[in-house]
Amino acid sequence: MALTTSTDNNTVDDQIMHLIHTYGESSDADLVKEIIFTALRLVGDRADRGDLKILNTALKELRYAFKVFKPYRNYRKVSIFGSARTQPDDPVYQQAVEFGRRVVERGYMVITGAGEGIMKAGQDGAGRRMSFGLNIRLPFEQVANSIIADDPKLITFKYFFTRKLIFVKETDAFAMFPGGFGTHDEAFEALTLLQTGKSDPMPVVFIDSPQERYWRTWEAFIQEHLVQKGRISPDDLSLFKITEDVEEAVEEIDTFYRNYHSLRYVKDLLVIRVNHSISPELLDTLNHDFTDLLAAGKIEASGALPEESNEPEIAHLPRLVLRFNRRNFGRLRQMIDVINRY
Repeated sequence: MALTTSTDNNTVDDQIMHLIHTYGESSDADLVKEIIFTALRLVGDRADRGDLKILNTALKELRYAFKVFKPYRNYRKVSIFGSARTQPDDPVYQQAVEFGRRVVERGYMVITGAGEGIMKAGQDGAGRRMSFGLNIRLPFEQVANSIIADDPKLITFKYFFTRKLIFVKETDAFAMFPGGFGTHDEAFEALTLLQTGKSDPMPVVFIDSPQERYWRTWEAFIQEHLVQKGRISPDDLSLFKITEDVEEAVEEIDTFYRNYHSLRYVKDLLVIRVNHSISPELLDTLNHDFTDLLAAGKIEASGALPEESNEPEIAHLPRLVLRFNRRNFGRLRQMIDVINRY
């Protein structure tokens, strides 16, 4: 369908909306229209062909990934990272197998980079049915492992940035095993997003190797060069946990969702949804111990706000609302830990 040339923007709008509705009815057609207009503006920008190819491929990859994950949105998921070069006879490999098995027993699915080593180990423990693979096309190490190969839940990306976005968007926890540059890249990215509030709070566990104290050595660097030098806050250490015990790692993830459910911002309010009502005594404790999180007012119990009407499936959940200063995300994690203890 060709768009009619006209100085009347309403004519173009109407034609685009008609085109959208030929693909099906959507309550979010306004956003689809914005995407189309953004694409059309590239013509006026005289965008280079190389730039257009990047946008085109990225949009296709994201659309397909959203489609693959959509039927599984009711499952919480754990992203597993670690070296692709870890061999099956390595104790760390066996830890990853055990970790994958145990998180699935707790009702989680797993997401890995679909490669060999720790990625294969995690999916071996979780099983094909409960696994997603986010593969990346590389000149080497690009073939998906035998656990996830040819599965409908395997997605192959051209770009790291689209793959990274899906890892973060679709996961509810990160599990880091010893690895190379890629593992550290993912670990620091996860912690940066949590520290700055660019991703929702979630647990990050580092499963250490008893033989080499891999992550304990990393932690010593963090303490000496980041915390002691004032480059991060001591509270930021609450954003992750290091353990050699697989069961403790799984428990760290499961405990995080014991009472905490999710959060969202409504105007200047942070709304924390919880699975069980907060007692008046706990509310008093939170207001006493976490007043530094408040930009104004106090922490209050609430039901669903009118602005949350687009999430009717969780309308029944109790809420805490506060005017959060949007700075101290390590302290926010500490408050969530207190909420989960009751």
